[in-house]
Amino acid sequence: MRYRWLLVVSSWLLVGRAWGAVYYVTVAGIGGEPDYEQRFTAAAKDLDRVLKGAGSSAHVVTLMGKDATRARLTEVLAGVARDAKSEDDFVLVLIGHGSFDGVEYKFNLVGPDVSGGELAGMCDKIAARRQLVVDTTSASGGAVIALRRSGRAVVAATKSGTEKNATVFARYWVEGLQDSAADVDKSDSVSALEVFEYADRKTAAFYESQKRLATEHAVFEDTGHGEAVRSAGGGEGALLASFTVLRIGASQKVANDPARQALLAKKERLEQKIDVLKYGKAAMDPADYKKQLTAALVELAQVQQELDK
Repeated sequence: MRYRWLLVVSSWLLVGRAWGAVYYVTVAGIGGEPDYEQRFTAAAKDLDRVLKGAGSSAHVVTLMGKDATRARLTEVLAGVARDAKSEDDFVLVLIGHGSFDGVEYKFNLVGPDVSGGELAGMCDKIAARRQLVVDTTSASGGAVIALRRSGRAVVAATKSGTEKNATVFARYWVEGLQDSAADVDKSDSVSALEVFEYADRKTAAFYESQKRLATEHAVFEDTGHGEAVRSAGGGEGALLASFTVLRIGASQKVANDPARQALLAKKERLEQKIDVLKYGKAAMDPADYKKQLTAALVELAQVQQELDK
């Protein structure tokens, strides 16, 4: 079973991972109160600014205020479905309030809300094989089952639909994309797993500093069929670890140089391959694992040398 999982994850890296674009859609839903309106809008604006600096391959759409409607979101995601190709990546970030009635999750928008199932249906029409949905709202854990799908990583600010208080996770997710400390492996790129772990640590520290009982516990699911978890292991976390949310530093400069994009794409494929090997180590023959890992590390060093010239 675990070996089959390793083959499936490896296919994400080997099938058509040429240089692709990244489509980012961020939505700041209705706040209901001035404080929340300001907080949600500020987070969305910060994220918009960061993502628009990601390079020429980034397509960024941010909906907030009167534009944060179900009709407008449907229109934007239909546009991504029309334009995105299979080799592209897609990232959807939801900021605001959510609700869960025990059966169905809804993201609160101006006018009619949108359900988790409806969001999943819109995302399913997008050809990008690798997708990331980051739901930072209250009760967002109630959306995971509806949103999960093979090739799609789902991050939720709460472990279930019953954690209904307003969250602070969005603040730290955006902060993680601006803080070099989030790039734990110093690869000049921030993976979804690195941002998740950064935001989760910062969220826990916030409640500790306020001497308050934590009312949110972030989770993720990225196999397409499992239960949401709090940390990587047992197959969960491989897609998040291989999903580059943002390139920073030298990698961002290279990403804007068409002549070097092929080398950067090769570097990222090798880094992703190494992550997959590490996650699948327990399911592999030790000698085969060592042979493949050594070969990948040597090739990665050679590619890095070319990029450093």
